[in-house]
Amino acid sequence: MTIGIIGAGALGTGVARVFAAAGVAAVISNSRGPDSLAGLVEELGQSIKAGTTEEAAQADIVVVAVRWEDVGRVIGGLPAWSGRIVIDTTNPVTFLEPGSPEDPTNPLAAYGIKPIDLGGRHSSAVFSEHVPGARVVKLFNHLDARTLAPASPVGGQTVLFYSGDDADAKAQVRALVETLGFYPIDLGALDVGGPLASLPFGPLAASHLVKI
Repeated sequence: MTIGIIGAGALGTGVARVFAAAGVAAVISNSRGPDSLAGLVEELGQSIKAGTTEEAAQADIVVVAVRWEDVGRVIGGLPAWSGRIVIDTTNPVTFLEPGSPEDPTNPLAAYGIKPIDLGGRHSSAVFSEHVPGARVVKLFNHLDARTLAPASPVGGQTVLFYSGDDADAKAQVRALVETLGFYPIDLGALDVGGPLASLPFGPLAASHLVKI
């Protein structure tokens, strides 16, 4: 099984660090090209390689860890997904620039984000339109990237929620989550589990649960 990571921001690099710690091989990519990731790859060791977005997208399991507004631009034009597993880590929010003007209509401005109105649709339904033919599983989106670690500071395993519509894809992702050392909890189909764990308004969003 091969793994690709598209995106090398806070979440993409956080996922890569978790993979490296568990000895799981992966190819990570960003929009600036493999050379820009030389320092990260040297830090993480031999299991993590740098590649192009196209190379990462050819893996058996592809983790898409880009900002919501960049999803269409980054993955919309990639070759056919042909049944491969795509892990959707996205949340429908815009990250505000420091010092942005006050917006009384945005209740989350203090947190540096603004929710994006999807017209009543859940984010993975919109995301899936950019990866036709892929088997989408929602994962890695409900926790702050800075706290993404399998071992909880208070002991036990950090819980990761996941959801999807394909049973085999979910089984493979669950096995990966267990290999990484997390405790997986299946939230069901995408249209059920996706909204439950999606930032900013999902009832399980930012819930740092621990399996003792």
